Amino acid sequence: MPYFIAFLQTVDPEKDAAILAEHKAYLDKYIKEGKIFAKGPFLDHSGGLIIYHTETEEEAYQIALNDPVIKEKSRTMIFKAWKSTLGE
Repeated sequence: MPYFIAFLQTVDPEKDAAILAEHKAYLDKYIKEGKIFAKGPFLDHSGGLIIYHTETEEEAYQIALNDPVIKEKSRTMIFKAWKSTLGE
């Protein structure tokens, strides 16, 4: 099963800070379901990265699109399918 990456770039820091708790709660639901492999902010506070591990690319994309930071347009997103080469 491949991974899917959402690279999130903050474009409205004020709005982003206001919805941060909602964003984290949204992601926690998918962490508990095992659909998020990893997540975290960039250390320069410019955004963050989420690695999804879902059955299909469409499922991961829909989760990413419905993230409050994307719906509220406080961040932009680059979404890509990704393959880990660890262990090869």
